[in-house]
Amino acid sequence: MPIAPSEEKVLRWMDELCNWDRWGDNDLLGTLNHLTPEKRVSAAGLVREGKSVSCSWDIRTGPQPGATAESQRYMLSTGLGLDDEGRKGLFDGGRAGGAQEFIGMVFHGLDVTHLDSLAHLFWDGKMYGGAPASLVSDRQGALQHDVLSVSDGITTRGVLLDIPRLKGVDVLAPDQHIYPEDLEAAEDAAGIEVEAGDVLLVRTGEGGARIKEKRNYNANKPRSGYQAACLPWLQERRVSMIGSDVAQDPTPSGYRQVSMPIHMVGIVAMGLWLIDNCQLEDLAATCAELGRWEFNFALAPIRFQGVTGSPVNPLAIF
Repeated sequence: MPIAPSEEKVLRWMDELCNWDRWGDNDLLGTLNHLTPEKRVSAAGLVREGKSVSCSWDIRTGPQPGATAESQRYMLSTGLGLDDEGRKGLFDGGRAGGAQEFIGMVFHGLDVTHLDSLAHLFWDGKMYGGAPASLVSDRQGALQHDVLSVSDGITTRGVLLDIPRLKGVDVLAPDQHIYPEDLEAAEDAAGIEVEAGDVLLVRTGEGGARIKEKRNYNANKPRSGYQAACLPWLQERRVSMIGSDVAQDPTPSGYRQVSMPIHMVGIVAMGLWLIDNCQLEDLAATCAELGRWEFNFALAPIRFQGVTGSPVNPLAIF
């Protein structure tokens, strides 16, 4: 078994893996600097079957497993009561009608598929690049590193590494954390290699458990994920973004000060963009069916000023 790095070593990675000066003083993209126009053009060539697969969960109202708060939908107008007095003749003499609603959610958490921007986390009072955490305020939101840094969207080569398939299980055990050795073994099994500018998606099998258990699924239970040892590997491979069917870090991670090392070292020091809580069961089935573990990947956030992330619907296109 691989040996987990000590917390002292993980804390040193805050400095050793730091990308703050790598792409200039005003860098807003972090690891997305690895994604070049040439990479986008190359990724477009991966579309051969014309098949698109969503990597997102449906967002539902009411209590959800792992949700920080319930997602809300309030209908402002509906198709009910169109013949009631006061609603007659609203549009075109009463022949037309319409519906509209208000929606609200806390997307950060363990339920909604979402993108973390580089304003999401702080370390020692600073964001990525050394910007003070005070630039995220209650009145104005994030004045730096909000999700508008990627308002033009992401398209690149995506790679799925299916660790349960590699190990012959449905879902990884909570203490079965994912190490670089697992990532490389999954590469060998798939006949691919993670390259600069890629979006790396890693499956733990928790999505399958969530589908099976439905509302009884407990997202707050101990779960597998990327072990902190993967951080130097991700830096060396120059990935642009990572995602998983969990919130990246194992629960619990085994560390006290840096309780979520993939989030804390990744976002704050490396400028690594994260896609939490993907639904990768459909993607894994499609990859196995086609015998292809690489695809064109596309993602676009909601263009909401000052927001520290966004609910997203990542797409794998074959």
